[in-house]
Amino acid sequence: MSFYKGVYFFLFTRPLTSLSETSLFTRSKKQLGRGLRLHDDKECLTVLDFIGQAHKEYKFEDKFRALIGRSRHAIKHYVENGFSTLPRGSFIQLEKQAKDYVLRNIMTIKNSKQNILMKLENFTHHTSQKLTLVNFLEFYQLTAYDFYGRSGDRSFYRLLVETGLYNDFHYDREKDITKRLPYLLHINSEHLLSFYLRYLKDGEVRNQEEQFMLNMLYYTIFRKSPEKLEVDSIAEGLQEVLRSSEMKKEIQAIFTYNYQHLELVEKSHDLPFTTPLRVHCSYSTDQVLAALGYYNEERRTEFREGAIHLKDKKADVFFITLNKSDKDFSPSKMYDDYAMNEWLFHWQSQSRTSVTSETAKRYIHHRERNHQILLFVREYRQENGYAAPFTFLGTAEYVRHSGSKPVSFVWKLHEKMPAKLIVQANKHIL
Repeated sequence: MSFYKGVYFFLFTRPLTSLSETSLFTRSKKQLGRGLRLHDDKECLTVLDFIGQAHKEYKFEDKFRALIGRSRHAIKHYVENGFSTLPRGSFIQLEKQAKDYVLRNIMTIKNSKQNILMKLENFTHHTSQKLTLVNFLEFYQLTAYDFYGRSGDRSFYRLLVETGLYNDFHYDREKDITKRLPYLLHINSEHLLSFYLRYLKDGEVRNQEEQFMLNMLYYTIFRKSPEKLEVDSIAEGLQEVLRSSEMKKEIQAIFTYNYQHLELVEKSHDLPFTTPLRVHCSYSTDQVLAALGYYNEERRTEFREGAIHLKDKKADVFFITLNKSDKDFSPSKMYDDYAMNEWLFHWQSQSRTSVTSETAKRYIHHRERNHQILLFVREYRQENGYAAPFTFLGTAEYVRHSGSKPVSFVWKLHEKMPAKLIVQANKHIL
């Protein structure tokens, strides 16, 4: 063993043998430990670890974790920002290409179900924090979409049961509700989240606007009206879900995580009727229609078009997907929609709408008829494996039109489009 005291240089490469990951990490740590033994003539130990095209299942994250032990942040943080928690006099320096490769490796395998389960099992070994959904996502630098995946079959408490960290539980609608959890992840309205977090505590609905917000939550979780779901009301349907303590805690954790990660400054609308919608926030189609009263206690009428006329509200609502693909849209629906600048938006009507139709006239003369135009925009039809939400651009007013079947309109927004969205919405910006 005295030989290792004089070691001042190590060269690591990937083994060609079929060692298990545990054996590989154990061997690497032993070799490194021997090289770190003190010797009078040794000022330092230099380790060159050649990062090549490792097997796709090889986890660089686990190797670095074995080196640094428990820490405040996930390995991804230290790879990106430097390994600041190493003992004094120790350094890990990654070349740019190696750093990029390690980060790609971490990002590629981080959201597999097996990897999530492994992280849940090891969480308390890696940090002293309490194992909660919010702490778990923060520590491992995962997004909520990373955790819930694309298959709609994951929930925090069910995964805890699978790892043996939580007692098994039963809820009749668990699979159905679990499939809908990812549709809560995009909610980024402080107004909406504040109500939901309060409602989960006291169960109170104090006014019409809050009832609309409750309707939005109901129609996010359920795709049927209360009657078809065989419950007496929207409130009863939601309370049935919340009677499962695991479902309630999970939904509460999602809303808490969303609230803690709010990035935008939402703005109040200028609509003449009650609705909880806030300008520049994101909503699914179901949430918009519930917020406007179209989905309610009595009905959930199927809606598949890109525009809807709400007679009782004297409003027309446009749902606009900017980047349309042949796979998702028929040729008759490949409308030319884009932002001309931060205030003006070019939009085409449905292909069957002629310039002389009552619909086109309603659009053109909406101001004198005291009629509202609402624009909801998204870049792509899908995002993170699910139907993408729409950003509410607020109300708009008519500027000009041209053509027929479809009619091309230019609308002026009442609120300036966010800088981030205008780059996505303006085809002329490269």
